[in-house]
Order: sequence, then C-alpha cells, then structure tokens
Amino acid sequence: MTLSRRAATEAWRLLGHLKETLGHPRRASWAVRSRRCRQCLCFMRKMLAAVSRVLSGASQKPASRVLVASRNFANDATFEIKKCDLHRLEEGPPVTTVLTREDGLKYYRMMQTVRRMELKADQLYKQKIIRGFCHLCDGQEACCVGLEAGINPTDHLITAYRAHGFTFTRGLSVREILAELTGRKGGCAKGKGGSMHMYAKNFYGGNGIVGAQVPLGAGIALACKYNGKDEVCLTLYGDGAANQGQIFEAYNMAALWKLPCIFICENNRYGMGTSVERAAASTDYYKRGDFIPGLRVDGMDILCVREATKFAAAYCRSGKGPILMELQTYRYHGHSMSDPGVSYRTREEIQEVRSKSDPIMLLKDRMVNSNLASVEELKEIDVEVRKEIEDAAQFATADPEPPLEELGYHIYSSDPPFEVRGANQWIKFKSVS
Repeated sequence: MTLSRRAATEAWRLLGHLKETLGHPRRASWAVRSRRCRQCLCFMRKMLAAVSRVLSGASQKPASRVLVASRNFANDATFEIKKCDLHRLEEGPPVTTVLTREDGLKYYRMMQTVRRMELKADQLYKQKIIRGFCHLCDGQEACCVGLEAGINPTDHLITAYRAHGFTFTRGLSVREILAELTGRKGGCAKGKGGSMHMYAKNFYGGNGIVGAQVPLGAGIALACKYNGKDEVCLTLYGDGAANQGQIFEAYNMAALWKLPCIFICENNRYGMGTSVERAAASTDYYKRGDFIPGLRVDGMDILCVREATKFAAAYCRSGKGPILMELQTYRYHGHSMSDPGVSYRTREEIQEVRSKSDPIMLLKDRMVNSNLASVEELKEIDVEVRKEIEDAAQFATADPEPPLEELGYHIYSSDPPFEVRGANQWIKFKSVS
C-alpha cells in the first residue's frame, strides 16, 4: 500500500527534525545526549501516529464498506403482519407485505433519527436551552414514519402538539426542528412557533388546542375535493382528545360531504396522566365514527401502519368518503417534559414495551433475520444519525435568536407591509410577509 503525498511529506518533515535533533551525539555531553534521545523518541512517536492515521483512514473504513458491499443481501422479503380489527368494512389491509432492502434502510434511518432527535430535545430541555412546552414522541416512531410511507408527498397532514416526528417525516431537517425548539432564527418557524407550532409543505402543524386540528383537517379535505385533486388529508389526534365534541361534528360533516379525510387516533394509552380505561366508556376508538368505517392498527409495527395507511388512502381516493384509523402505540416519555411519566404507570410497564414492542427493534430484527441488512450496517447508520443530531444541536444552540423588530413579521401572507402595535401603544412594529 502506498502512502498519500500528504503523509509522505509529513514523514519526511519528521525525519528532518529527527536528524537535526540527533546532530553529532559523540561531541555532546551526557545531559545533551539524554535530552536529544527524549526528543528523538517524541518525534518517532509523532511520526508513527501520523503514519497510523493515514493507514487507518486508507484501509479500515473502506474495508468496512467493502465488507458490506460484497455481502449478498436479499433485495426484498415478505412478512406477515397483524390483522387489523375492522368496523363497517368487509375487507381490510393485507396480512402479508413485502419490504425491500432500500425501503427498510430508509425506514430504519428515519425512525432512528426521530428517536435520537427527541432524546436530544429532552437533554436540551433539561439544560434549560429549550423553554416552554415540549411534548416528545419517542416510542411512537412507527406512526409518523409508517403514515408517511403510505401516502404521497402531495397529500396533506395535520396533527396535535406532539408534532416533532411528523415535522421531520414531512420533509424538514433536524436542524430546523431543533432550532425552532430553541427559539432560534434558523428554526422552521423562524423561532416563533416552538414545540407545538411547526409547519412544512402540505403539513399544517402542530396545534396546541386539544382536538381543534380535527375540524381543520376536515376543512383541508374539503379543499382537496373542491379543487378536484386526487389528494387526501391525514387528521391526527390523541386518545385524550377523542372525547371532544368538535371531533364528532367533524365526523358528521366529513361523512355528509364524503370528504377524503383519514381521521387517525394515536392511542398511546394515556391522555396526559389518565389511562384510557378511566377516561372513556368505550376504548374502541376505531368505532367512534359510528357510520364511518374504521380500522384498529398495531401502531408499533411500521409495516402494519404503512399497509393500513395505503388501504385507507385508497378508500378515500375512491370517493367513498372518510375513514377512521386507531393506531395502538406507546410513548416512553411522560405527557410533556413536566411529567415524569411514572406516577400513573410503572417503570416495569415502560420497560416491557421497550423490550417486546419497540418499533425500531422490531424492524431491525426483521431486516437482520431476513438478510436485508447486517448488524454492522445498521450500527453505521446509528453512528451517522448520532453525528447528524449532534451537528444539529450545535447549530440550534449557536444560531442567534430572531431580532425584536421581526416580532410582527409573517402575520399575513402576500400582504404589503403595515404597522403593528407592540406591548404598549407607543411601540410600533412593521409586519412583513
């Protein structure tokens, strides 16, 4: 193996220093010779370290990649998935599905990114870098990634305040999300929205009022139908919002007008700190639409979520009207960062879900056991994801906050600038679209 020009240059430089240091040892005193020997040893160590760095960079990393590339992976594999419970439907999603190696690696990376991003948000909140409300979704990664895998980028999605994962799967970067959480100028809402209010193309937030996004989602579906586009709207809410009256009003209007709306209840078993059994007379949320067909889906299995979403989207696109999905999932954190999450459930319960139903672990086991990927390859993805998250966190803590004069910006879209009164009548801000 030949060394690079840079490594050879560094080696010759060190050899030159070595020659100068040694000089003429016989003409020097014992103390001088001793000092020169120590210097010689130091230079030799530097030289060996330089050569070692080049050799490791030239051999180890490519060797790992060559090992992965040379392995004969399967292109796809077929898996059995849990059958969905049905309401007012004769047939449901399939009970088998095909996962390609390419999709599997993409899903794994996305779920791992959402998990690491939420853990980093937890850390930044505890360091008081993130302030205000912060609701994390770690444990529910199969929901946001699986739903996105079952629709088109041109379809629409609106959700409640546990929105970070959906913001990422809808196309925004981790850097934009974390910077928004820390209230910085580079955030996806210019640092003004925070945890609850994030937006992207065909993604309408993060909404802080419990259940209020559901009629908004029905309105988005009405716009899809009115404009004659072959698009659907995914309208998400939690089990804690499932008893809100406005949700049933939205059901009624969507059914009357046959709107292409997929109502999705993310049932993570606890509305804030109250279990579903104590909050609802009926916990069959997929039947709550009554006259609207429904599905109950294993929300911890990304393949099950994907196939159910494809089925529901096809149902809506066919002109049959709305459909209701209940995703049975679980959040590892408490309701929000102010909730430790262990006063109303045991640590053993959380650990049991982690060990038996973790969505990332389930996908990893499937891919490795079916020769779609190797453990080493998935570990490389883990390392890359961690670096991406760390880089994003560095940006989110170093980026400046938005200046005060931008306080009134972006009130309306495509309007000419106008003045906005500040905290008192003597302070004026100019609003710019």
